[in-house]
Formats: sequence, C-alpha cells, structure tokens
Amino acid sequence: MNGKIAVSSFVACALVLSAVLDHGRAASQPTSPTAKIGVVSMRTVFQNCKKHVQYSNQAVARQARARAQLEDLKKEVDGQEAELKTFKQGTADYTQQLQVLIEKRSKLQSQQEFLKQQSLLEDKKWLEDLYQGFARAARDIAKEKGLDLVLERTEPEFPVPSDELMTTLYMHKVLYAGGCVDLTNEVTARVDADETLKP
Repeated sequence: MNGKIAVSSFVACALVLSAVLDHGRAASQPTSPTAKIGVVSMRTVFQNCKKHVQYSNQAVARQARARAQLEDLKKEVDGQEAELKTFKQGTADYTQQLQVLIEKRSKLQSQQEFLKQQSLLEDKKWLEDLYQGFARAARDIAKEKGLDLVLERTEPEFPVPSDELMTTLYMHKVLYAGGCVDLTNEVTARVDADETLKP
C-alpha cells in the first residue's frame, strides 16, 4: 500500500512540477503587444489645415488694419507736437495745445496696448478651438479604426533656440512609431470639415 501511495505522490508531484515549468516557460516568452496605436503630428495638422491658414490670413489683414490705424494716430500726435512748437510757453494757447497733445499721446498708447491684447486674445481663442477640433478628430478617427491609443508624434525642428532646447526635448515623447497607424492626413481633413470651427 505504501508503494502505491509513494508512486501516486511521485506522479502528482511530477505533474505539478511540469505545470509550473510550462507556466514559467510561457511567461518568459515575449508576447506581442495587443494594443493598436495611432500617431498624429499636431504641428503638421496645424500647418496644413486650411482653416488655420484662413485664420492666419485674416490675422495678418487685421494686423495691417491695426497698423494703419496706429499710423493715423501717430500722424495726429506728430501734428499736435508740431503745432505746440508754434506757441509760446506759459501762454494759455500753449497750455491748451499741450493738453491736446498729451491726450493724443495717451490715446495712441492705449490703442497700441488694446490692439496688442486683442490680437493675443483672438490668437489664444483660435488655438484653443483648433486644438479641441484636432483632439476631437483624432479621437473620432481612432474609434472608427479601433485604435486603443493615439500619441502626438511631432518631432523637434533643429536647430532649436538655446533657451527653448530643453523644453523642446522634454516635450518630444515618441522617439519611434514604426507599425503605428499615422492619422495626420485624416485628422487634417477632418478638422477642415469641422463645421464648428469658424476662423
């Protein structure tokens, strides 16, 4: 009886040992990743997007109008300065002209600051809207293609200014994207077709 128990115990131990060894070999063999990954270059989308080009053209036209407006105000200031020189200091006419000149200078400076801030706010709003459209397009295309993950893959453009080098390098995360689905062209087309984006 002891012999049968010993043989049974030996067979059970051998089966357990075999199962453990098989599991160890299976775990040590590399497995291919199951995630399907896409990549997209935000810089390329922004550069090639017709809506962004349209916004940029409109911004250039706005800046030209603003420069013309400021130039007109500058001419008024120059005219007031020239007129001030025709009056004798200490007279009522001189004091009145000086007040007009200071008001014109103040108007020029406040208009310069206003136009600068307006331009910054418009650019910020547009880039926020464009980014949201970009992210929406990338997400929707990824879902349609059954992708699990989409990474931004814009590569740095060298040379990079010294004060921006480390920031640029730290922000560049995807060093290699072989085998990933490149969504850049599709995202660009989708952004251009997005009716909610109004430059």
